[in-house]
Amino acid sequence: MINKLFNSKINSITSAAIIVAAASMTSRFLGIFRDRILAGEFGAGDTLDIYYAAFRIPDLVYNLIVLGALSAGFIPVFTALCRKNSVIKKIFYSAERCQNEAWQVANAVVNLLGATLIILSAVFIVFAPQLTRLMTPGFGAEKQLLTVTLTRIMFCSPLLLGISSVFGGILQSFKRFFVYSLAPIMYNIGIIAGALYFVPLWGIYGLAYGVVLGALLHLIIQLPAAFALGYRYGFTFNWRNKHVSEIIKMMVPRTLSLAINQINLVVVTVVASTLAAGSLAVFNLANNLQSFPVGIFGISFAVAAFPTLSELVGDKEALIKNFSKVLRQIIFFILPATVFILTLRVQIIRIILGSGQFDWQDTILTMDALTLFSLSLFAQAALPLLTRMFYAQKNSRTPFWVGLIATTVNICLCFWFAPRLGIAGLALAFSLSTIVNFILLWLILKISLGELDEWNILYSTLKISLASVGAGLAVQAMKLIVGNSSLIDMHRFWGVTAQAAIAGVFGLLIFILMCWVLRAEELMNFVRSIRERTKREKVATDDVGEARGI
Repeated sequence: MINKLFNSKINSITSAAIIVAAASMTSRFLGIFRDRILAGEFGAGDTLDIYYAAFRIPDLVYNLIVLGALSAGFIPVFTALCRKNSVIKKIFYSAERCQNEAWQVANAVVNLLGATLIILSAVFIVFAPQLTRLMTPGFGAEKQLLTVTLTRIMFCSPLLLGISSVFGGILQSFKRFFVYSLAPIMYNIGIIAGALYFVPLWGIYGLAYGVVLGALLHLIIQLPAAFALGYRYGFTFNWRNKHVSEIIKMMVPRTLSLAINQINLVVVTVVASTLAAGSLAVFNLANNLQSFPVGIFGISFAVAAFPTLSELVGDKEALIKNFSKVLRQIIFFILPATVFILTLRVQIIRIILGSGQFDWQDTILTMDALTLFSLSLFAQAALPLLTRMFYAQKNSRTPFWVGLIATTVNICLCFWFAPRLGIAGLALAFSLSTIVNFILLWLILKISLGELDEWNILYSTLKISLASVGAGLAVQAMKLIVGNSSLIDMHRFWGVTAQAAIAGVFGLLIFILMCWVLRAEELMNFVRSIRERTKREKVATDDVGEARGI
């Protein structure tokens, strides 16, 4: 049963998205637990500023080199090679049909990526002091020295995450989403272990060692499944292979797109380092909170849909139909999530972060940033799917140019808003530039494909918006009722938790009820997918029982 769960193929986009979303939710909850530990232990002050600043350069290398190769090029090319022997296009490929050529390409990517990351990490470790001074001009000498040391330790993680991500690309290509979705969970477990067990031993350096441990676990969890699919390591650096060349060719614009995004984050780090102590920590904590629904709904559905979208590129009607269905499902989740964040933002922050050194002033600053981040949640959740529509068509240039425009807008707005609004200004700049990115990509995709099933998307969005507003009003009403009750002490943690839980559950029930009354197709699709998945699991369990004579 466990082996079947780890190796089962998931062909339905919605079912795959549910699996990825469930694992993503677990990972995000672990991330919240991680942030609570960090906030309670250190508060929004110098220590967390150092940690987040040190994290920036290794994360930059990982995003540029690894995500550029895999998200834009590896999966479409590897998928095409594995389907090469399929007699009928609609038949899904399997490990048995996957040609040796595909595995050779995978090994070439592993070796080339590994060598590149080793060289880059060595260079950045040597020049870490100079890079740190450029990135954190507002830090004092002691803070910069600690940032350099943590940066050097964390540079072990890009290599591990890079190799792991290739195996993750293989698992996605074979639609083994369950194991793939476990990797981020293991990553967060490693960081939490660092905060709980390494920090008492090695102080702030324990946080960096936790990141390295998380990266190692991220790799280890995916290796058995990749080998079970037929992968065997081979020492090859054939970068002239036409398929490897195609991946590199597609990687360049994607890497440039990610470079633009990373410049965004570097600018935020630079500006935040010149603001009050703790500003960088507040920005990252608020960003982690608002990205919770984006990771669960936006990224999960986009990841689950990508292999299918890549297969349907030759069938325009089916491609648009699947795109529309997935986008409407994302909207179904992200709009009420936005409303819940806005109406329960104080409770969320106090419950998750409000302990130890994280005081009320930190709460107010984080709340202001979270509010402005939330304005663009719809765009943030839709962007992963929009960009993958271009990648499926082997077009990574358009997202780059659009990202360049959006980043320019963000940088300009950062320097404009930060002196006037402080850290909240950086969140506002991020939201406005993200919305610009979304609008431009939508318009270009519309021009490219001719139509995107806009009326169905608009009709569904209106229904979901109406249900979300109703849910928001219900949450506000229940907050007042619970808050004024003499039975609940709002000055205690459990009182705030009870208020958020009761109001949130009541609002969720109102949302579901209104969606049912309005006959929202997305609610029906979600329920149907859960039922079908449960039914398949039950049949599989019964079959195993019969085979064992139970």
